[in-house]
Amino acid sequence: MIEDRFVCGKCGHRGGAAKEVAMTGPGLSKLLDIQHHHYLFVSCERCGSVEIFDPEMLLGRKPGGLGTVLDTLFGN
Repeated sequence: MIEDRFVCGKCGHRGGAAKEVAMTGPGLSKLLDIQHHHYLFVSCERCGSVEIFDPEMLLGRKPGGLGTVLDTLFGN
């Protein structure tokens, strides 16, 4: 969905490729490898410039909850 609406801030091209990235936080979540920080990295199809988005802000809810629980149970 975001790929179709993406407009590059650097070159103005419409369209991009998105990947979701999950990261651990500091402290205990890092020790237990609980990845509860999720971001969308969208790269421009023309120039390759990358913009980072918070899916929680875009969707109005926290994504990846089930994935975090499964990572905790099965060790990633």
